[in-house]
Amino acid sequence: MIAQPEASHFVNGAYLEDAEGPQIDVIYPADGRSVATLHGATPDVVERALRTAQAALPAWRAMTGTERGRILRRAADIIRDRNRALSELETLDTGKPLQETLVADAASGADALEYFGGLAGTLTGEHIPLGGDFAYTIREPLGVCVGIGAWNYPTQIACWKAAPALACGNVMIFKPSEQTPLGALKLAAILTEAGLPRGVFNVVQGRGDVGAALVTDPRVNKVSLTGSVPTGRKVYAAAAAGMKHVTMELGGKSPLIIFDDADLDDAVSAAINGNFYSSGQICSNGTRVFVHRAIKEAFLQRLADRVSNAVIGDPMDEATNFGPMVSEAQTAIVLGYIAKGQAEGARLVTGGTRLDRPGCFIAPTVFADVTDGMTIAREEIFGPVLSVLDFDDEADVIARANATDFGLAGAVFTRDLTRAHRVVAALEAGTCWINTYNLTPVEMPFGGVKASGVGRENAKAAVDHYTQLKTVYVGMGPVDAPF
Repeated sequence: MIAQPEASHFVNGAYLEDAEGPQIDVIYPADGRSVATLHGATPDVVERALRTAQAALPAWRAMTGTERGRILRRAADIIRDRNRALSELETLDTGKPLQETLVADAASGADALEYFGGLAGTLTGEHIPLGGDFAYTIREPLGVCVGIGAWNYPTQIACWKAAPALACGNVMIFKPSEQTPLGALKLAAILTEAGLPRGVFNVVQGRGDVGAALVTDPRVNKVSLTGSVPTGRKVYAAAAAGMKHVTMELGGKSPLIIFDDADLDDAVSAAINGNFYSSGQICSNGTRVFVHRAIKEAFLQRLADRVSNAVIGDPMDEATNFGPMVSEAQTAIVLGYIAKGQAEGARLVTGGTRLDRPGCFIAPTVFADVTDGMTIAREEIFGPVLSVLDFDDEADVIARANATDFGLAGAVFTRDLTRAHRVVAALEAGTCWINTYNLTPVEMPFGGVKASGVGRENAKAAVDHYTQLKTVYVGMGPVDAPF
């Protein structure tokens, strides 16, 4: 199946090609086939996108929130109607199993468009009585926003950024990851079909140089990035130089703490979801699994049994539930971490090898007897590698869970809900779960602390990151002055 789009970019309401840009090959990671060839944006394409977005801003922000929301909700309906085709495209783009993309990618994007479409008409200011005088606030859009996506959830990330930005009256230029460039183009076309005015949402392709050109342009008012911490530091610094608003959704090395009274099957399920869904390529994954020493061996046995049931195969087969890594480069990175885990003394319970088949497949890998100082316990791997660490004491495991520069997510499994709330209150993480893992409905804010990010995506909290408040004081009486 070939997934060649009409053109590489989508600017001013239409597909746009400029073959002078550097070639970008889209590789299906399940077998190494090229499924599309695109071109990165030339300076001319970047300039056209910026001019177009700036020109579209006044009319879009002047529309009522209800009018804007109606378009977003219409786009959500179109996405749901075409979910199958969009999911197949996402599988070709990322290698994720169709079983997963059918429920977790375009569908999640539709949820975001529907949610913020419904919220758009409710975005009002505040009346502040001041005795005889009063003040009021006006919630204004920021202006031209740049979204920069990651390769693991390309369509979802595009929607998570576009939906609140557009609902609040902003315009957006979105740059997908060069590894997964296809879904955002479909989103742009669907938004246009739903009635979005030309230029309000634009897609330009490219590598880091294109992102840098967008982030540093003085016409850009806001930058929202999903990516790694090193990339986030660079983009954050560049945006700060221009005093731009930012949202940074970065990486993690999140703790999943399992006490001895936890439901063992539920805890194993959470560990599987938090390490092997999307072949481990999820920023919020609970890759440090702290298991109480009293149940460690039982946990490991149950986990190994369950992992052996993974169906590894053609991602287009809906029976497949574990797919390849996104690329050869990422495969090499993950295999390097597995080698370090073994060299530093971690016990390999299962997996640890590249599978003998075409494509970028690594077996689901579990390490036990992992200590806090090991590389696999400190660095984000972004692959199907689960590390089990022992603990005995609640205070000790909290201190160890927090002993990281990351702070994206965390979870606790226990039947003692008093302890559960006590532990998550102590975790230094932006998103936490109790007796579940990695559920991120659009109604719930998502984001991290420390090196894992700045700002929040989704829920009403996202509105604060795509608007600014204007305060107006209204004097109702004579003006006093000292002379």
